[in-house]
Amino acid sequence: MSDFMMFSLVPLAVAVIIGMTCALLGNFLVLRRQSLIGDAISHVALPGIVVSFLLTGALSSLAMMLGAGVSALVTVVLIELVRRFGRVESSAAMGVVFTSLFALGVLLLEWHGATGVHLDVEHALYGNLESLIWFEGTGLAALVDPQALAGLPPQLARAASVGLAVVVFLVMCRRQLILGSFDPDFAASVRARPALVDLLLVTMVAVAAIAAFEAVGSIIVIAMFICPAAAARLMTNRLATQIAWSLTFAAVSSVLGYVLAGYGPGWLGFNASVSAAGMIATLSGVILLLACLFGPERHRSGAAREA
Repeated sequence: MSDFMMFSLVPLAVAVIIGMTCALLGNFLVLRRQSLIGDAISHVALPGIVVSFLLTGALSSLAMMLGAGVSALVTVVLIELVRRFGRVESSAAMGVVFTSLFALGVLLLEWHGATGVHLDVEHALYGNLESLIWFEGTGLAALVDPQALAGLPPQLARAASVGLAVVVFLVMCRRQLILGSFDPDFAASVRARPALVDLLLVTMVAVAAIAAFEAVGSIIVIAMFICPAAAARLMTNRLATQIAWSLTFAAVSSVLGYVLAGYGPGWLGFNASVSAAGMIATLSGVILLLACLFGPERHRSGAAREA
């Protein structure tokens, strides 16, 4: 029990919270056909992180979060500008912007010689759940010990606060989100402000993605946004039930993915382990594949896309 409390409790909690938070937002991204926005925001973290390092000379979590946040907001603005003035569809605008900014981040690394610095120490790119060790968590008594609780990794509090903010946002804007997801024109006619709500949704996606950088990384976070929500969409045609399915899929993939990453190779006879975040993303993809093959709404969804 002491080993579980110290080495696995916080990583599991962070993985579940992040997975469920991303799944909540992912439901509306899937319904609005904006799945790529999560991918765009995840990729453009790199230039923001590099610029924050070049300005501060340090790899502090706060500096990286601020840099990634500014980069995400710039991305949202650029995508909208390319879409409107370039008169291209949203997916094409997203692809152009996030690949260009990601390439800019790589060039900045090379140009300033920052490649010699381990920018992934804080696991902003690939994540490392396994590093979230709670050294004071030596037993169940630590759960009610204020001194032990003060030693919890800060990523847990960050993930929990962002998760709470996402829940509050979805509750307060529930009607506007639903109207804007299914019929933007009608939403505008009843003054539901679909453009403003859409901007707020993208902002919350950026906040959730940035909060996930240190734990699951900027590359893997896209699976957390899309796979549980897309799989849930193939299970039902009711939004409330879809959200419940997505939360279930996110929790299952987070817990099983973490367990399989640590113990799966050993069960197969290998004396090693694999990335927990990578295994969670892989398992999310497997769940989506199973939903595509056996989900009760798979045929109806395909017919709707063809129509």
